[in-house]
Amino acid sequence: MKKNTIVFDLDGTLLDSLEDIFICVNYALCKQNLPSRTKDEVRSFLGNGYHYLIAHAVPPHTTSLITEQVLDNFRAYYQIHCQDETKPYDGIAEMLDALRDNGYKMAIVSNKGDEAVKQLAARFFSPWINIAVGESKDVRRKPNPDAVLQAIKQLGSNIEESIYVGDSEVDIATAKNAGIPCVACLWGFRDEQFLRENGATRLIKAPKELLSAVQKQE
Repeated sequence: MKKNTIVFDLDGTLLDSLEDIFICVNYALCKQNLPSRTKDEVRSFLGNGYHYLIAHAVPPHTTSLITEQVLDNFRAYYQIHCQDETKPYDGIAEMLDALRDNGYKMAIVSNKGDEAVKQLAARFFSPWINIAVGESKDVRRKPNPDAVLQAIKQLGSNIEESIYVGDSEVDIATAKNAGIPCVACLWGFRDEQFLRENGATRLIKAPKELLSAVQKQE
């Protein structure tokens, strides 16, 4: 069936957000006198939401109380600073223009906190995307497919018409759980070998390749 709907991951797919997340994680660790993390370490922790990020950023055997304090500090600081250095990857605006001009409906589903997702989507992607869903107490995080299926329904589409685009093993699993194809992008937080080892079969190296990759799924 012809694909007319694309659901995107956010961080590492549409947005280069690593610098802000890296700074905010280390700010939260420093507030509790915990050792900082390298940028590569922070990158490896991304994709599974805030709880996973902070649980892996704190040292082993950190108490749950301290971990929660780090998480709270991260949330508060990141909410203020999530747009300091974050920006769309090169070629994303042109990619979204091409998809819109070819009639595709689009949404964002992320494991980032819902408030930050909506804030970033409104700032950077409002000409193309109006539906953006992040993690909250009412939305189970990926790889649970609920938010993806909800976004597809809001767009007036069905899974046979839809495709998912992301940059991590979580995104590959999410698409599988939703019953839709996944296109994995290689400009994000995981490399090609890792993505293939985690089940990626459709990969693109640059945003300009997405339109033809989606059309090949039809």
